[in-house]
Amino acid sequence: MNRTLFPLLPFILVSVSLADEAKEITVKTQPFTIRREIAASAIPADFTPVAIEAAAWTEFEITRIIPHGAQVAKGDVLIAFDAEKIDERIADSHRAVEAREREIAQATHDLTQLKQTTLHKLEAVRRAAGVAAEENTYFTATRRKAEEESADQRLKRAESLLENQREELRQLEMMYSADELTEETEEIILQRQRDRVQAAEFDLAMEKLRHKRTLEVLLPREALQLADNERDAALALARFEADSPRALATATHELASLNITQERARAMLAKLEADRKMFEITAPADGWFYYGTIENGGWSVSEITRILAPYGKPPVRRPLAVFVPGTAKMNLIAHLDDATARRINGTIQAMAWLEGREDASFTLNLAALSSTPDASGKHQALFHAEWPDDLAVVPAAKASLQLIAYHSADSIVLPAEALRFDPEGWTVAVKLADGKSERRVVKRGQVSGGKCQIVSGLEVGQVVLLP
Repeated sequence: MNRTLFPLLPFILVSVSLADEAKEITVKTQPFTIRREIAASAIPADFTPVAIEAAAWTEFEITRIIPHGAQVAKGDVLIAFDAEKIDERIADSHRAVEAREREIAQATHDLTQLKQTTLHKLEAVRRAAGVAAEENTYFTATRRKAEEESADQRLKRAESLLENQREELRQLEMMYSADELTEETEEIILQRQRDRVQAAEFDLAMEKLRHKRTLEVLLPREALQLADNERDAALALARFEADSPRALATATHELASLNITQERARAMLAKLEADRKMFEITAPADGWFYYGTIENGGWSVSEITRILAPYGKPPVRRPLAVFVPGTAKMNLIAHLDDATARRINGTIQAMAWLEGREDASFTLNLAALSSTPDASGKHQALFHAEWPDDLAVVPAAKASLQLIAYHSADSIVLPAEALRFDPEGWTVAVKLADGKSERRVVKRGQVSGGKCQIVSGLEVGQVVLLP
């Protein structure tokens, strides 16, 4: 909304003609004006909030800061901070990133090796399971029976060998017994045969033991062993087939986690290095530097300004100060009560002056007026000022505004106490010609300073009785 404000009209006194000072008022027309004097502040139309827009680092300690309201040139350092801790953090982060890079390289190599060895081991485990199954099947179907038959045959051969040795001994004894005298040579031959019989008897006894152990112990034991081997090999294959994908997945996940951690570490390092550049805040152009902030059209010099000093530790991502470029124009910001804001719905008249320079008054143009009040119930009004050439205006300079919120040159005006709200509406007591009175319904207009404008319901010359 852009409205031109005319020079302030001379102050108009509101008066009433009193027929009876205490009780009666004769109705007449007169000017009705609502004036307001409002405090305002000079606010630059162009300014830049100064804040520590750090993404990661939060420990900022001021080493030097220029004074409040100082005039600066482009590139001048406005605030400088102690960078020792962040420099150490950046150096540590670089070392951590480099170490993790080597860890990632090793993990990548290990994963490649694991993929290759897993395939080889899987083939070996499958072969072992196949061999175990084949051995057990062959033993059960063929070899056990063959081993039993072999044991039987070995026992029979031992028995047959003994029988043959005994028979040969018997034949020799019969042959040599025909002679009454046994020659020495014949005795040797007989003894030798007796030894053979004895050896055959021993071999038979041993073979019986082996036969019994083979059938009752060794072959059943081997059967259990081969069955266990087949079972264990099958279990090992199943376990490896289940575990190897998990091992690969775990190694892959660990490598991915390392890469994610590295990516985040690099991102954090990049933020820290970007934050490091904020340890000197410089002026973007020629202008002025002010502590505090401009909020809701007003200058806020809050508690934060107390820490804008060497060794102070300001918070991050919060406005600390304001840079005002030298080319910025100054406007006036005022906060109007709801009633005044509602009345400014057309052309208004206003005049303003700075505190201490009341002699240098100037006119204003209303540039904008908020339709919604703020938390304090005020409407923010922005004024463009026609500043005198000899008037130096700085941000936050205090000004006073005198404005006419409403004016009627010809109105019926009564004291507000003369009106009463009845079921019919607003009424006043009118004195009749016979000295009596009656309540007349009237339409009320603007109200200000205990005075009320009457729009209709009364005529000039009538007498209104006060309560």
